[in-house]
Amino acid sequence: MPNILVNGVDLYYEIHGEGAPLMLIAGLASDSQSWQPILNDLSRSYRVILCDNRGSGRTEPQYIETSIQHIADDCIALVKYLGLSSVTLLGHSMGGFVALDCAIRYPDYVSSLILAGTSAYNSERNNALFLDWVSYLESGMDLEYWFRNLFYWIFSERFFKDEKALNDAVRLAVEYPYPQSIIAFKKQVNAIQEWSCLERLPGITSKTLIICGKEDLLFPPEESRKLFNSISGSIFSVIENAAHALHVENPKAFTHCILNFLDPQRG
Repeated sequence: MPNILVNGVDLYYEIHGEGAPLMLIAGLASDSQSWQPILNDLSRSYRVILCDNRGSGRTEPQYIETSIQHIADDCIALVKYLGLSSVTLLGHSMGGFVALDCAIRYPDYVSSLILAGTSAYNSERNNALFLDWVSYLESGMDLEYWFRNLFYWIFSERFFKDEKALNDAVRLAVEYPYPQSIIAFKKQVNAIQEWSCLERLPGITSKTLIICGKEDLLFPPEESRKLFNSISGSIFSVIENAAHALHVENPKAFTHCILNFLDPQRG
């Protein structure tokens, strides 16, 4: 898969399928591969563009200066490089921050906006939690325990009833061949803490879908509803049987919601 040099980073990206362009932007500590549960379904109808955010995956160097604006600039640079006039942006969690920043600062390049498990800012509780995650890594905490702790926050209670699935998920996370460095994770956490766009939401003109998991602990439905109340004409949807990692826990409902938003006549 290709890389391009943009804004001081060697940006890794993938393209799957044909059709109208749909760019997926991953969240904190995630990269392009986090979209695997929904990739096949979306790429049957759309040209799906994935990239590893600066500080993650196969994008190098991981120690580069990082902010939400930097990641947004990288995404739009990729859109321009591909010769696209505009794209639909789907951002999850921190990726939702990036998608919002793109819609605010590069409105002509964002034809539609899909915000999943996200908000216009990070709560003080979340900021403290994420900084604790950094401290655990810096202290040398065993990665198996670190990921288990993370999973308590991003998956629903239902996920933990299948011990084999839980252990497999932990093992895959620990053995992932393109791990994020501690310094890169810390830079993303700081970027999240420093960013907010609450006052700029009314200026968003892109057609917008807001999706949240009913059991999301990090960005609960009432938090996502603030986006709905501030973005004119937006659509709000709650996914049952899912927490923060809603596209992983309930991929069928998630993709159904997206596909119906992008093409209402299909359903």
